[in-house]
Amino acid sequence: MATRRITQETFDAVVKENIDEFEMDPDEALNEAVQQFESQGVDLCNIVKAVPTAATDETKDEQTHEVLQALDALQSSASSSCAGGHLERFTEQCKKGFAQRHLAAQKDAYPIILSCCERAGEDREALLAALSALAALTDGQPDLLDAAGRDFLLGVLGAWRGDAAVTCACARAVRHFCLKHEQNRQDLAKAGVLGLLTDAVARLGGNVDVVREACAALRVMTFDDDVRVPFGLAHDHAKIIVEHGGLKVLMEAARAHPNNTGVLSELCGTLSRLAVRNEFCQDIVELGGLKFMMTLLADSLDHQELVKQVLGALRAIAGNDDVKDAIVKAGGTELIVMAMNRHMSNPQVCEQGCAAMSVLALRKPNNCQVIMDTGGALAALQAMKAHPGDANVQRQSCMLLRNLVARTETFSQPILEMGAEALIRRVLAAHRDCGDVGRAALRDLGCPVELRELWTGKKGSLTN
Repeated sequence: MATRRITQETFDAVVKENIDEFEMDPDEALNEAVQQFESQGVDLCNIVKAVPTAATDETKDEQTHEVLQALDALQSSASSSCAGGHLERFTEQCKKGFAQRHLAAQKDAYPIILSCCERAGEDREALLAALSALAALTDGQPDLLDAAGRDFLLGVLGAWRGDAAVTCACARAVRHFCLKHEQNRQDLAKAGVLGLLTDAVARLGGNVDVVREACAALRVMTFDDDVRVPFGLAHDHAKIIVEHGGLKVLMEAARAHPNNTGVLSELCGTLSRLAVRNEFCQDIVELGGLKFMMTLLADSLDHQELVKQVLGALRAIAGNDDVKDAIVKAGGTELIVMAMNRHMSNPQVCEQGCAAMSVLALRKPNNCQVIMDTGGALAALQAMKAHPGDANVQRQSCMLLRNLVARTETFSQPILEMGAEALIRRVLAAHRDCGDVGRAALRDLGCPVELRELWTGKKGSLTN
């Protein structure tokens, strides 16, 4: 795996050398530079793979990349009436890829764009253009946020709460700043962003774009994806969202868009991130969430992404034992199996389906009987066959099989007759991180299995 990095200047110098010294045409020079560095194990993900060009005929000797040309033009006209056009040009360049955004950030694009945001004031069009540029620049670069940027975003969400377009642009920027950045999440949460985003959905829930962007931002606030910190406050953030009435707000927004599968996917995905407590799961049911999900799943079996999100939401709320029984009683297991069979080629649907049934089966023999009767075990084994290389599918399938037989040994033989043992042993051979759950499934199925001893107590004893 490539781990070495170079600067944009080094890459551009090699391209220029290929053109000037070896008389290659620009495309050939560029391809040769890419191949040269990749053969040396250099990671070029942050390099703009393009030949620098002149901005105008008068500056032929000053060649640079288009994103930097756009940034220079913006900086030169930041205080003029034509800044909006330059902001749009810069935004389009940032959307081309991470390398363009990374290069712009290295050349101090963030303070320039933030200055444009602050100067926009009450000018709605200028503010929209500046916010769009800010969101585009910070996609994948959350470290750029500073205290001034945080205060600005919070101020916009509060002052423009009735404007859908401004709210969308601001929520998108918040999401980019918070993805994989725990400190930004905590700072923004302390400053009140969770209440502002929830309020945005409540006020503008009829607007598709607002619901999508605000839900996506709220969901990111419940992530624990920053490898630089030992643990985050995802659970606390979910609790704050619920305290702001988030569950009711999301359910009302879902009912406002009954036929929009994209919005419904976002809402189900967000609900699943909020079901972090026993009482929250019950609250979702009492708000009509379970009935809504059952109807949605039955009516939308052909919509793969929506099916995946609904299965994830069912998995989440089934953490409550009473809700487990309610899901099974409402015919949830039949619908889950139907969804898996309909989308057996999709590993994420298979993973979520097996995971949902695994939770429904946990400590619930009666539910296990229903899962067996509706073909849940067979669907899990089919998923294992369909996705042998997907560790998540294999893990969730093994967990489901184990939960089915843990308290009902009579299911072991039927499951073994379906070919479970050979499939589980294949998992153990192919996926080391599935070892514990795979061996536990074999053990509970009554198959011979070698359990590893992690410590034997050799070389001395606890007492002399």
